[in-house]
Amino acid sequence: MCGRFAFYSPAEATAALFGATGTLDLDPRYNIAPTQNVAAVRNREDDGRELVALRWGLVPFWARDPSIGNRMINARAETVAEKPAFRAAYRRRRCLVLADGFYEWRREGTLKIPWYIALAREEPFAFAGLWENWQSKETGETLETATLITTEANEFLAPLHHRMPVILEPDRAERWLAGDDELIGTARQDCPRLRAWPVDRRVNNARNEGDELIEPDGEALEG
Repeated sequence: MCGRFAFYSPAEATAALFGATGTLDLDPRYNIAPTQNVAAVRNREDDGRELVALRWGLVPFWARDPSIGNRMINARAETVAEKPAFRAAYRRRRCLVLADGFYEWRREGTLKIPWYIALAREEPFAFAGLWENWQSKETGETLETATLITTEANEFLAPLHHRMPVILEPDRAERWLAGDDELIGTARQDCPRLRAWPVDRRVNNARNEGDELIEPDGEALEG
């Protein structure tokens, strides 16, 4: 599972790495939580790619109530093509959610210690994601939302959590947006080299923000 992440690199410059244009008025974030806006790249209907803000927590187009999105922050790679909530988006509405790193919690005795995970070479990357456009039948309100694809954790991340997000660099992101159905099946072995370190438990509270949240609170691991 991926329940918190950070994105503090310049959005427009990061989007350009993935072939997208556009501007977003989003502040650097170190503790992005479900139901909040995330920076994403998706294919435009006409041509090219665009940088957009999407709410984290996918609301299927057929949903009666948008609150269902609170439970749809992640989609399992093993079942995403068949699950009713995700299969239409999987076929037609893929996206990249931009990030600099993410958090997982490791149980140590009676405590769950947060760890921050980033690329070893300290560059931004993208999560494989899906997006949906939901419209209220009562008010006409529209809502664009997203979910992150997760898979079984690789050897490096397994001690922290049994699941991991599908991490994409530009070459593999190209394949994801083009509709490649095999890419997420190889996400574990194709994951770029990562670095992880424990951080302060203040990240547990989604109201807390700031770069101090990713400051190491112990020895880092790399693999």
